Amino acid sequence: MKKLAVSLLAGALSLAAAQASLAADKVTLQLKWVTQAQFAGYYVAKDKGFYDEEGLDVEIKPGGPDIAPPQVIAGGGADVVLDWMPSALATREKGVALVNIAQPFKSSGMMLTCRKDSGITSPADFKGKTLGVWFFGNEYPFLSWMSQLGLSTEGGADGVTVLKQGFNVDPILQKQADCVSTMTYNEYWQIIDAGLSADDLITFKYEDEGVATLEDGIYVLEDSLKDPAFVDKMVRFVRASMKGWKWAEENPDAAAEIVLDNDASGAQTEKHQKRMMGEIAKLTAGSNGALDEADYNRTVQTLLKGGSDPVITKEPEGAWTSMITDKALN
Repeated sequence: MKKLAVSLLAGALSLAAAQASLAADKVTLQLKWVTQAQFAGYYVAKDKGFYDEEGLDVEIKPGGPDIAPPQVIAGGGADVVLDWMPSALATREKGVALVNIAQPFKSSGMMLTCRKDSGITSPADFKGKTLGVWFFGNEYPFLSWMSQLGLSTEGGADGVTVLKQGFNVDPILQKQADCVSTMTYNEYWQIIDAGLSADDLITFKYEDEGVATLEDGIYVLEDSLKDPAFVDKMVRFVRASMKGWKWAEENPDAAAEIVLDNDASGAQTEKHQKRMMGEIAKLTAGSNGALDEADYNRTVQTLLKGGSDPVITKEPEGAWTSMITDKALN
């Protein structure tokens, strides 16, 4: 009789779980890169049941070197994507109407990291050098910076030679480039782990150079926001995601472990992810998810200052909304 009761209870619980799953609203999130602590808040929200509490069934799709989130959402492969604002605004100007609905990252982690033995001591020394640059939308802040410095990206003695950088740091290690693109939380430490010391390097943070632009915002398609049901879903998604981010900030090591548990590739290491989460927490600190209009305006003005080849050619209209965070945070 006890076995029967246990069996019936288990069956009832399974049925309840199945019914709850069917009732939950599905959301597909496309990440900007592979599974790592850069996206800890979303994995934490899923692991800790914050999405479940909001009646959401969230699928988190990792990115990769050949995955451009704007293309994924334009093709119907995701409901919501993470992207850097320069990429999102450039994409919007080209016809894919992305809208920023929340901004978990307050600060920029982007840098150029250079070898000291290249003779570079300031951005004035970039002239005539080879600089590693990421593409797939990540090149826009760099191009804006070079335009403001008056440096051509076509090479030559009065410009810079752009090396299309893969998502590794080999060019600086092998002296194929004088500088490479790095993030404070990731590639810089790959260089250190590969054997160069901090004393061998000089770094230039985009933020310190006055060309910082917003990174890792939450974007949807403008037409989707015309659907009240979708808006309600995004309010719940943003609220749960920010709960995940704040938990990750307060529990960085545990958040890194959750990320590792979700890394199907097995490529990440505990040391790197815990270090990354510590750096990421510095970038999300100070944000409750609402986009600061001053930060948005700074990003737009940076992108417009491109001389004859600006990243965007006009002030965007409708590129962000506070509608979601106004509801999510109240």
